[in-house]
Amino acid sequence: MSKLLFNKAFSEHISEDISSMEMLFALSIHFKKKEECKCIEITQDSSNKKLNSNFYIGTDWLSKNEVAVYVAPKMNDETQQTDYLKMLFSCLRHSDVAAHTKNLYDIKFEEPFIEIEQKQDLLTPLLVVQFLQVVKSIVRKGLKKSYYKVEHNLNARIKGKVLVSQTLKQNIIKNKPTKTLCQYDELGFNCIENRILKRTSAFVQKYLALFPEYSKLASPIINYCLPAFHEVDENVDLNTLKGITHNSFYKEYKEALFISSLILKRFGYNIKEIDTLNNKTVKVPPFWIDMPKLFELYVLGLLKDKYFNNIKFQIQGTYGQPDFVFISENEKIIIDTKYKRKYQQEKYQEEDIRQLSGYARDTKILSKFGYTTTEEQDKVVDCLIIYPDQNASEKLCDNLKANQINGFTKFYKMAIKLPVIRA
Repeated sequence: MSKLLFNKAFSEHISEDISSMEMLFALSIHFKKKEECKCIEITQDSSNKKLNSNFYIGTDWLSKNEVAVYVAPKMNDETQQTDYLKMLFSCLRHSDVAAHTKNLYDIKFEEPFIEIEQKQDLLTPLLVVQFLQVVKSIVRKGLKKSYYKVEHNLNARIKGKVLVSQTLKQNIIKNKPTKTLCQYDELGFNCIENRILKRTSAFVQKYLALFPEYSKLASPIINYCLPAFHEVDENVDLNTLKGITHNSFYKEYKEALFISSLILKRFGYNIKEIDTLNNKTVKVPPFWIDMPKLFELYVLGLLKDKYFNNIKFQIQGTYGQPDFVFISENEKIIIDTKYKRKYQQEKYQEEDIRQLSGYARDTKILSKFGYTTTEEQDKVVDCLIIYPDQNASEKLCDNLKANQINGFTKFYKMAIKLPVIRA
């Protein structure tokens, strides 16, 4: 059994002394193998050995099959925990946000699974929520129809391919000479893609039944989606997932089937595995969730709720992409999210100011505001930083420019409270 080294809520960055753990050596665990994205790092000098965490939550091996690390959301404390599922539900109400969740998590199915407490399983609920929201988008648009193979024992007629061997066994030997077992293509909703989604839905429903707090959030979506699948068979060979080709008109299916494969892998393609979740501990693959990315998507959902199409997400500049730009007849604002506690005080980070200042002088971004002439581009553009603060409101302030950052022209900040689960 693995030893869980590090299991507690913590602040922005943590540096934990692990000098006593001789079996651990200097290493870095990267998010999606990106050198610049370090989830965990162990540093070592002549006298000290430290484990440093970053803005990722999850669990992974520090020493395979021996020592694992678990990192909880940084906003947690003794009385409350970040309700990151509610954050995900909130932002995924907007179907176009789902397309930006691909880089939200990193799952390592090829690694040995890690035993953690049930309440620490942040991965499975995330996959379930994302799956439900994508399927909802598919149902809203309409299930796809396509050709799929069927077998029928036809009476006094032949269609498609005659299954000679089966016809002999089931009909001729049993003195049914007018019957012929045939295989042919049929057009309808009972295609392989829809069957996989319905099969995955069965896993999801059984999982949610064990957790009323999740089920309450998901029930409206399930009740909305299930009637659309009433003509679809749940029985399916899951190996067919690999051979599916995708139609660009039904682009949501590609995302839904990808998440289906992750959920099915998570439970070893065996629905009975869900019954073991009643235990206090579960085994999960090593995984990481990018909390700054989740915070960014959560704020995107809030901005879209309030300002609709006035919010543009990640427009491409000459040298980068701001998280959002707000464009209305009277306002032009560059907005960036920063998952940092520093802004709760009368402080700021110089690199953040420089970053937004660069966006505000990027001619490609300014052209999106309609600023194309030299005179127009000489204007100082408003910049806003949105950051988490559990003492703030869960709703956006009506005035986006209510709180100016001292020392800078047209630079503002706004706090937003993250949803919480009371301990």
